[in-house]
Amino acid sequence: MSLDQKILVKLKDAGFRLNNKWLVKGVSLQIEKGKIVTLIGPNGSGKSTTAKIALGIYKNIKGEVEKYTDKVGYVPQKISIDWTLPLRVYDFMVLTENLKEGSINEALSLTGVIHLKNKNLGDLSGGEFQRVLLARAISKKPDLLVLDEPVQGVDFTGEIALYELIKNISEKLNCGILLISHDLHTVMSATDHVVCLNGHVCCSGSPIDVARNNEYKALFGEQASQILTRYEHRHDHIHTNEGEIKKN
Repeated sequence: MSLDQKILVKLKDAGFRLNNKWLVKGVSLQIEKGKIVTLIGPNGSGKSTTAKIALGIYKNIKGEVEKYTDKVGYVPQKISIDWTLPLRVYDFMVLTENLKEGSINEALSLTGVIHLKNKNLGDLSGGEFQRVLLARAISKKPDLLVLDEPVQGVDFTGEIALYELIKNISEKLNCGILLISHDLHTVMSATDHVVCLNGHVCCSGSPIDVARNNEYKALFGEQASQILTRYEHRHDHIHTNEGEIKKN
């Protein structure tokens, strides 16, 4: 497979302007099959806007967007649910999708929550609910998976386990992933390419290259850079779906 066949979406000097204000501008990146691209940056830096440009949600953009697939899964940053409704995980999976039983079971198994299939959504922990959201997003085996802050409401150990899961999903489904996060020292170590935004692209490259960049340090501090370096060097274990730690 050539590089062109692997590319799922490409942004060239893309930007979006609203009410005479640039939400983000000058963003160039590409997402390929089996690769994870992570957008980082402070609040209001244009991360979610960039993701929506890539998804084609914003139409009147500047620059160019080349999209080579319509098979897209999406986990938004916020989702509105009436938690008083007696909605099971299974019901949630088929709420807006016509899914076969086998696809539901496969997605829930891959995210480690098949045992919660008939459990009420309101009884799930934060980590369990995020895994269900991931399962719903991958149930139709997308080429491109867009995840906007996928570990919110999850403790630190759960965050690491979820990022390990996201990496596993990328490898098993051979899908490209656009990931938005502020959990720098965990997510960046699992990603292939990092784009640091602050209304524009401050820097981009491998996790270590970005962590050493002066603009990154100016945004997040020298300590963030050092934490990532330590994490890269010491991450000699994996976190299982059950929360256990195993040596590599």
